[in-house]
Amino acid sequence: MSKLAYKRVLLKLSGEALAGDAGYGIDPAVVSNLCAEISQVLALGVEVALVIGGGNIFRGISTSAKGMDRSSADYMGMLATVMNAMAVQDALEKRGHSTRVLSAITMEQVCETYIRRRGERHLEKGRVVICAAGTGNPYFTTDTAAALRGMELKCNAIIKATKVDGVYDKDPMKYADAKRYTRVTFTEALTLKLGVMDYTAMTLAMENNVPIIVCSMFGGHIKRLMLGEDVGTVISVD
Repeated sequence: MSKLAYKRVLLKLSGEALAGDAGYGIDPAVVSNLCAEISQVLALGVEVALVIGGGNIFRGISTSAKGMDRSSADYMGMLATVMNAMAVQDALEKRGHSTRVLSAITMEQVCETYIRRRGERHLEKGRVVICAAGTGNPYFTTDTAAALRGMELKCNAIIKATKVDGVYDKDPMKYADAKRYTRVTFTEALTLKLGVMDYTAMTLAMENNVPIIVCSMFGGHIKRLMLGEDVGTVISVD
């Protein structure tokens, strides 16, 4: 087997990715396809933790939350991430993978409470750890939650899986001459406002020297990345 580029990774998925073409809710076919991609990575022996957004069900900063108290809206968004986590858990377990959902908000009937050492132990045992409910605090995005959990669980990289195969100088869906960045520094990404993750998440990863890699969630790109192939865009300290 080829040497792995990363032994333990935090995979960040947007909630919208689970909705498919509908744009809202959970599309079982999309979840199944996504878990097939994750399964390929697990087969390599990579330890995987997940953070999934909740925008397909409810987003704190949105028209649906207009007029609501910000904290209440954010807590609703956190609960949406738990629903997504359970959907992904079910799909992964149908493929024979052992998983644990660890929630930053205690809800013992449906999942475990997030404890850092517990999460590390699950990863060591080969279980997929799905971190839900963000950081457990309002005003923090799931991007920040992904960076935080990546640091806590001692991940070698944070992978942001998207609909496109990396970070471009302009929207590749609109411009045929858009160019993909192969590698940029955190400083360049922040200065150019490339929109990889929010400022808090980027700063946290930069200060702890953990690279963020943006790549396509489909087409075997995540597996290829684990094998050291040049896919996606790497954001690092230098």
